[in-house]
Amino acid sequence: MKAAVLHEAGGIPRYEDFPDPVAGDGEVIIDVKAVAVENVDKAIAAGTHYAGEKYLGRFPVIPAFDGIGALPDGTLVGFGDIRLPYGALAEKAVVSQGSYVPIPDDVDPAVATVMASAITAMSMKAAAGFVPGETVLVQGATGVAGRLAVKVARLLGAGRIVATGRDDDQLREVQDIGADTVINTAVSDEALAQAYLDAKGDGGYDVVVDYLWGRPSEILLRALVPRSFAFGKPTRVVQIGESAGSELALAASSLRTSGVEIYGAAKGLDPQTMEEVYQQIVTWTRSGELTFDVEKVPLSDIETAWQRTDLKGRRLVVTP
Repeated sequence: MKAAVLHEAGGIPRYEDFPDPVAGDGEVIIDVKAVAVENVDKAIAAGTHYAGEKYLGRFPVIPAFDGIGALPDGTLVGFGDIRLPYGALAEKAVVSQGSYVPIPDDVDPAVATVMASAITAMSMKAAAGFVPGETVLVQGATGVAGRLAVKVARLLGAGRIVATGRDDDQLREVQDIGADTVINTAVSDEALAQAYLDAKGDGGYDVVVDYLWGRPSEILLRALVPRSFAFGKPTRVVQIGESAGSELALAASSLRTSGVEIYGAAKGLDPQTMEEVYQQIVTWTRSGELTFDVEKVPLSDIETAWQRTDLKGRRLVVTP
């Protein structure tokens, strides 16, 4: 079969022949239809992600570890738990029985690859208990997941949406899809802190969906500390990504008097909640209320596609 083959950590996957997978006991062969290439896939391939050691134990290996494909009987599924050295960026993958879930036939496989990002955005409700009318701050709104979070917040009935990013042109696009106010984080610390204060208005931020962490979130948490003995309004922060840094300095006062509560994105998730969230995303997708920006490329172009930096809010989706 043809596959994107990685020969060394930090290398670029190449379009090459690779031995067909053979299913063992309790395994099934997936006919791959679409695979989203995300930052985590590139980080693992580069050896900079904490999971890299597991996935790069031997070479050659095929990157990406989930996707959309068809079972031998033609059923369309989202799959994961691929047996290494096989990965998703190939014509076929081999996975454990049951390591897949059905995908509606009327949903484009390329779109289905991005639905997981919308499901993550729903953590503003599952983890933070968002209710209609609240103000949502999306930290890192110009990326694929951040833009979906803006759309999801609007669909859930946010009263006001504030969005951050580093590019003014992309921030204008984010306003077009639903943000009321935008903040450019590529400014001095003092200017950014003031921007957070100006944008929160009298009502403050109820929920923060954070794809950044690092410097912007550290400045935000400092900015939310009350300037008087008055207690701050509760602000529920959902930590999802770390594109601006994996660590930050958290002052005691940022928690003691600010009213800030910090949750991980997985808080509140269980099989029932996941099913409810998934069905809501499917409903919005089918109705056209929730749209996904994807850039489809053939597997044969993987070497060029892997190095692209011009996607600007579109998800790269590879189709064998």
